[in-house]
Amino acid sequence: MSQERTEALDASPRLFENDLLDKLSRVHHLTPVVVYTPIILGLAFYSLSEVGLGLLLLGLVIGYVGWTLTEYFGHRYLFHTVFPLPFGLGPRFQFLIHGVHHIYPNDPLRLVMPPLLSAPIMLIALTIIRLIFGATFGWAVLAGFMAGYVIYDGVHYWTHHGQPTSDLGKMVKRLHMLHHFRDAEKGFGVHAIWWDYVFGTAYQKGDTPGSKAV
Repeated sequence: MSQERTEALDASPRLFENDLLDKLSRVHHLTPVVVYTPIILGLAFYSLSEVGLGLLLLGLVIGYVGWTLTEYFGHRYLFHTVFPLPFGLGPRFQFLIHGVHHIYPNDPLRLVMPPLLSAPIMLIALTIIRLIFGATFGWAVLAGFMAGYVIYDGVHYWTHHGQPTSDLGKMVKRLHMLHHFRDAEKGFGVHAIWWDYVFGTAYQKGDTPGSKAV
């Protein structure tokens, strides 16, 4: 890949005329860890005191699985859909939440969700979880959901800028690079790669990434 092409993929373009909005659209890749880890630990310790270790662990597992499904279906049906919004805003909305990432996939400041995007997702998850599991056990489930999100964003950054040495790591990176450089209609699980096999959106064994972002 040429240096010019690499620089284009690594670029961090301006998205908003407003300086504050544009600054908020760029975040350090450790932001999710810093923001959500204290919340996860607080919820876990609270749940441990309220429901005990067994139910805490169960809640964490349920929440994590819930996140992996959110990751897959959100990526497939939200991030990759142009909705018929008023005033022709559908393409702009899709570009802002995900399309820009496919044009500049290695932009280091737009590889994890800014809190302005992740916080509403967590509030929606909190509402649904409390309706299904109740207020007390629901905190354990929410902790698992948030932990899944933090893992996802960390793995996502790593697939673009990390150099895996294990077979599993190489496979995860390869599958995500196929999503960016071969066929964007497959490979919707970033770290939860198993759902692509379950829902029929997995790549073939011999598929290899190309040189052009898709």
